[in-house]
Amino acid sequence: MGQPRESWMTRPHHHLIVLLAAAALVLVAATEAPGQPTGEAVMAWHVTIAPTWFDPSTAPPQITPFGILFALHDALVRPLPNQKMGNSLAESWTESPDGLVYEFKLRRGLKFHNGDALTAEDVKFSFERYKGTGAKELQARVESVEIPDPLTVRFRLKAAWPDFMTFYGTTATAAGIVVPKKYMEKVGDEGFRKHPIGAGPYKFVSHMPGVEVVLEAYTGYWRRVPNVKRLIMKSVPEGTTRVAMLKKGEADIAYALDGQEAEDVRRDPRLLLVATRHASIFWIEFADQWDPKSPWHDKRLRLAVNHALNRKAINEAACLGFCPPAAVIVPRVMDYALQVEPPAYDPQKARQLLAEAGYPRGFDAGEFVPIPPFFTAAEGVINDLKAVGIRVKMRLVERATFYAEWREKKLRGIFLTAVGNSGNAASRVEAFIYSKGSYSYGGYPDIDELFLQQARERDSAKREAVLHRIQQLAIDRAMFAPLMDLRALTGIGPRMAEHTINLVPMSAFPSYEDMRLK
Repeated sequence: MGQPRESWMTRPHHHLIVLLAAAALVLVAATEAPGQPTGEAVMAWHVTIAPTWFDPSTAPPQITPFGILFALHDALVRPLPNQKMGNSLAESWTESPDGLVYEFKLRRGLKFHNGDALTAEDVKFSFERYKGTGAKELQARVESVEIPDPLTVRFRLKAAWPDFMTFYGTTATAAGIVVPKKYMEKVGDEGFRKHPIGAGPYKFVSHMPGVEVVLEAYTGYWRRVPNVKRLIMKSVPEGTTRVAMLKKGEADIAYALDGQEAEDVRRDPRLLLVATRHASIFWIEFADQWDPKSPWHDKRLRLAVNHALNRKAINEAACLGFCPPAAVIVPRVMDYALQVEPPAYDPQKARQLLAEAGYPRGFDAGEFVPIPPFFTAAEGVINDLKAVGIRVKMRLVERATFYAEWREKKLRGIFLTAVGNSGNAASRVEAFIYSKGSYSYGGYPDIDELFLQQARERDSAKREAVLHRIQQLAIDRAMFAPLMDLRALTGIGPRMAEHTINLVPMSAFPSYEDMRLK
């Protein structure tokens, strides 16, 4: 048998074609790279991430769960970059002239992470299963949810309610977040928390309880393909450990640093310290003020606490001066917030009030539970109270436990909390001052009536006057001891090109899909 004839593609030609093909592949890769997510970003969280935060239906009145929720999920309308309330899954929405009907038009072609189409049925289902903060108010005011067609949802109210969009379209609640009806009905609540499916910029990969949550970019996200391919959200409650991870390059973002930890970041030229501008505030809650047998029923003791607090010194120690002292529990960045000066730091007056109330030598006030991880602020409060004769013992709990005990009214006496979800003064009053609020321990009939009055008022200036009156009454009655607006101190590592903290108004978290690594 003779030698086979040489192919028409001689060796020199073959080498040329291989080189051309390789060059073409490089060219294609170069042109496609900007649209493809790459790299991995690690976020060191200040709390243990709870699987309940994968499901929007039980959201508390806190911003923290939204750091997970808006990575996995999306809403019809929600805070977006440079917008307090932007169109998201809904391409448009309208309000009827009489304020009774809100209609939303969904974007075409929306899909959940598992490929299921996102339709108006999912929107209605998600709203009706919602039982988190604000649910009572929404259920009391929404007459019906109608579906004229698969891309249209219509909310019909019982009466005009100017705050419907505040409750539905901001982080005041999570009622507007949409979950897949078909999948939810198949796996149930527990199955959903084990493997959540959403329509947000990142899809769930895995969860190691108490350790980390791993998410991967969803390239079908309607707004844009995320820049970063993988997010690893690690639970690191110890602040010094979060800072050490930043310094070693083991984390790219470290959330909610306490005073000394933040100062450590600020001193390191490789790192960046960013103070958030979200709608958050610290205050002391007097849970037993409604109980005639409790010492806290006496307004003089509550006033004593207000005058005992050296808010300026606590701000400097815990917040490096970024957290302005507060007079009300409505953050000053919110619409309709009453802008007034806090009570004067006056330990002598605090002692006088204690003596007038029958406690010239002070008294033992029991446990004091602070919201983690803000322990420098808590220690400052405890020291200020001790200096005037109010003695408390700090009890530490994890963040999820704190939320659960607060919601179930198991936190008693006095405790330090902080709330950072957005909305406006009315949504804050509804949750914490109105007697029927989810996290309210009691209330006053006249304040309740004012709350209902403002909820019917469509004139913005008149609403503001009523909401200011409510906040002033809360001050006059010493219902709370506001401490300071919280500007969460966040550490940024050297690998981040764009951290996007503060890109979304009144949020403590990045716009995840817009983050970029160097």
